[in-house]
Amino acid sequence: MGSVFGNKIKLSVFGESHGNGIGVVIDGLPAGEAIDLDEVYRQMQRRAPGGDKTSTPRKEADIPEVLSGLLNGTTTGAPLCAVIKNTNTRSADYSNLLAAPRPGHSDYAAFVRYGGFNDIRGGGHFSGRLTANLVFAGAVFRQILERRGVSIAAHIYSIGHVKDEALDPTGISPELCSRLNSEKFALVDRSCEDAMRGEVENARINGDSVGGVVECIVQGLPAGIGEPMFGGVENVIAAAVFGVPAVKGIEFGSGFAGTELLGSQNNDEFYYDDSGNVLTRTNNHGGALGGITSGMPIIFRAAIKPTPSISKEQRTVDLQNRCGTTLSIKGRHDPCIVPRAVSVIESAAAAAVINLM
Repeated sequence: MGSVFGNKIKLSVFGESHGNGIGVVIDGLPAGEAIDLDEVYRQMQRRAPGGDKTSTPRKEADIPEVLSGLLNGTTTGAPLCAVIKNTNTRSADYSNLLAAPRPGHSDYAAFVRYGGFNDIRGGGHFSGRLTANLVFAGAVFRQILERRGVSIAAHIYSIGHVKDEALDPTGISPELCSRLNSEKFALVDRSCEDAMRGEVENARINGDSVGGVVECIVQGLPAGIGEPMFGGVENVIAAAVFGVPAVKGIEFGSGFAGTELLGSQNNDEFYYDDSGNVLTRTNNHGGALGGITSGMPIIFRAAIKPTPSISKEQRTVDLQNRCGTTLSIKGRHDPCIVPRAVSVIESAAAAAVINLM
């Protein structure tokens, strides 16, 4: 399985949703970097399940046990390894899924790829449960990046048809960045929270689910990072972000909306600021030109599909009897994973950026 990311600092995730535990190994971290584990735990709680009605009822403490790579709160230069125990599993809820794959889920494709030997319980290695590993790593990476002047923040850009206020692509304040980094339901305009929760609740009571978009900004990157053609900033970030289950699309800067603009409207004009730095007056390019950072913030949006595991009856196939059948999925699933995905997208961005730097 391709569960390793990065070429300078390598991130490897392991485990299954209903196995004894999940974990992560980070190889290549510089020695002597102080890591505040309390801040790591705080970031992990933003992603942890069981918080409110927008997430699964499954409750997991998500407290990582660091096995190696840290001594007295400082990296040693050895691989950093952490394990997170699974403590609240109900595997019987998944007993029928090996024969009847869930529409919209990896079940069928994984059945074919691994000859039916894949762990189907809770989605196994394909489960969003494994994003806890990514958030642990991302929380470590972000502390190292922040000491180098790089900050990352994201928010719920939309759930269903309800949209938050977009981030300013030319930069956000440290205060807003800090606030978004501390919230489990991260929004620029908090007044849209009730409407978003209403979208989720309507889907939940109907046995359905709803998706949305997460918008992320990376600030403080100097110009000149990244390289064409396949090592560009967008390439590396996209590769990390698409490692997050349920991500189905990504756009940078003006993205698809930029296709409706003229070149004279989409181009970002350069200027010198008072300190002699070259900046652009707008940021339709999303902080990267030719795959290389321009000195403007990197800004992108990731599309998160509706959770495929829903209780509403759906048509599928019976792989054992080779016929059609219906399926009503049991188990505990998020009616909307977008709020919990915010910290995961931030962490994917951090994994990409620390390798680019």
